[in-house]
Amino acid sequence: MTAQLAASTADRSAAKIDSLSSDGAKDGANRDSQTRTQGLPETFLWDWRGYDVSCAVSGSGQPIVLIHGFGASIGHWRKNMPALAAAGYRVYALDLLGFGNSEKPAIDYTLELWQGLLRDFWKAHIQTPAIFVGNSIGGLLALMLLAHYPEMSQAGIVLNCAGSLNHRPEDLPRPLAMGMGLFAKLVKSKLVGPLIFSQVRQKFRIRGALKQVYKNHAAITDELVDLLHAPSCHTGAQQVFASVLTAAPGPRPADLLPAIQQPLLVIWGESDPWTPIQAASLYQQLAQDNTRAVAFRSLPQTGHCPHDERPEVVNALMLDWLAQLSFKLS
Repeated sequence: MTAQLAASTADRSAAKIDSLSSDGAKDGANRDSQTRTQGLPETFLWDWRGYDVSCAVSGSGQPIVLIHGFGASIGHWRKNMPALAAAGYRVYALDLLGFGNSEKPAIDYTLELWQGLLRDFWKAHIQTPAIFVGNSIGGLLALMLLAHYPEMSQAGIVLNCAGSLNHRPEDLPRPLAMGMGLFAKLVKSKLVGPLIFSQVRQKFRIRGALKQVYKNHAAITDELVDLLHAPSCHTGAQQVFASVLTAAPGPRPADLLPAIQQPLLVIWGESDPWTPIQAASLYQQLAQDNTRAVAFRSLPQTGHCPHDERPEVVNALMLDWLAQLSFKLS
């Protein structure tokens, strides 16, 4: 999910891997309990630059790394991780710093920060070319890794890939750009910012925002709302919210794709109001280019998070494509 979740709600008022350790956890016991209740592998804390990062691993085989979107966590992959592991993959997932059960320090959050986190995680725990899978800004991070670190990346899968971390002012009509600029200032305010955040994180507002972006409303369960709400109650969550919503937009997919030579599967929910199907035209064109190993699949009646809305469809698409990919690489 993208930073638009926050903006839209405000507008509407195998066992433990080697280096994973719980040493030095601040409120790790409380943070860790969230994902254990969802049928996922037990999570552990990995120390990254002195900060606790919540991680999980399951299965054995070719490594897959799952990267969530804005406001989400490992738990957003609860319907996918078991299926991928059962199919013969070693599946890693982690809560990006500032989200989920990971620590939430008062620092500047950028796509480059999380790219460094994922790079260091790969170096510490994987050390063989992996398949990076990401939704929304997680998809943009996957593209960044494929483009910038080809030695780490065997292939990529992106689901409703974000075009940026935040809207670029030059891409918006002037009145909207001015309004977003004012909102950013309010969010950053030490006086008003906490008040805005206290409203945004209410469960009924989270549910309302999900109804905007999930076409399949049956997927909007109490479990999902709790999964998104719980981390917002952690120490430092409001500062993370303010930092992310005022961060630089990061690279454009159009600038990353020419550097990506690895196979890429693009899955797109057609009913997504945040990253509409029209934004996928760039990927559709690449899929028609016989010189590029890009596959494109669109899903009707599906919104911004296809893996959570239609997991049975998305899991099958990913596994079928990966099976073909393994055949081609063998």
